[in-house]
Amino acid sequence: MRIVRSWTGLAEADRGASVALGNFDGVHRGHQSVIALAAQAARDTRVPLGVISFHPHPRRIFQPDAPAFRLMNLDQQARALADLGVEIFYILPFDAEMEHLSDQDFARNVLHEGLGVRHVSVGFDISFGKGRTGSPQTMSAYGAAMGFGVSIAQPAGPVGSKYSSTAVRTALREGRPEDAADILGRPFAIRGPVERGRQLGRTIGFPTANVALADYVSPRFGVYATRTRLPDGREIPGVANIGVNPTIEGEIAPRLEAWLFDFDEDIYDQVIETDLVAFLRDEAKFDGLEAMTVQIKADAAEARRLLGMSA
Repeated sequence: MRIVRSWTGLAEADRGASVALGNFDGVHRGHQSVIALAAQAARDTRVPLGVISFHPHPRRIFQPDAPAFRLMNLDQQARALADLGVEIFYILPFDAEMEHLSDQDFARNVLHEGLGVRHVSVGFDISFGKGRTGSPQTMSAYGAAMGFGVSIAQPAGPVGSKYSSTAVRTALREGRPEDAADILGRPFAIRGPVERGRQLGRTIGFPTANVALADYVSPRFGVYATRTRLPDGREIPGVANIGVNPTIEGEIAPRLEAWLFDFDEDIYDQVIETDLVAFLRDEAKFDGLEAMTVQIKADAAEARRLLGMSA
């Protein structure tokens, strides 16, 4: 899959695709239905399949003080799209020029003239252009006038509902990772480099891999059964705390602290990815390290059971 970060001056090989348009944060099952329409049009017209998204996410521009909300970083997004057969991932800069394009100018300047799209698929509830005045209906009109096809994906969720990134964030904030996974079509995962912490876990027999939450949505603080993928492809079951570890003195930013079962290797600075499989309990402050150790052992036993491991 090729990644293209502009909509001007492109090589002919990067123009003329059938594209799905949206932010696609999470690449959830609703997003997948939009991409499927673009894929069908790509097959029918024998052109590449592309996806158009934006960086930074428009919400970060219009709501700069909003809490972190991302469901995946760009690396995860690119991998999820590649798994769906996407050949060109357009990560368009959401800059001052893009922000001020009218819906018609976006269709003409970006889609038609810049990318030379052959087909555009959108969700039933998309809005685009300055003031979010564009709609699926206006996109259809622009396509008819400018010579590209348009398809509109209908709600893909259970009857009377839709799959949405908002619903995924709500499920995670409420400690329901299984429901988030049902919408995503895969477990929600936190990816990042392993940071050097205070190494307290190692001193009490539970060495943890610590990863900053960065711009991810903050799941409910607490303990989770997890699976962690290492750079070499191994997947290690474990248990993780997400939060600030209030038992230990000193303020820290919220982070994931994952204890990988039956594993004792140096993975500092390596990029790992941890799936949240099941929520076990809320984060707690203990009277001391002994009480915390007892609880960690209980959490590990429950995580092993949920992950289908022997005790």
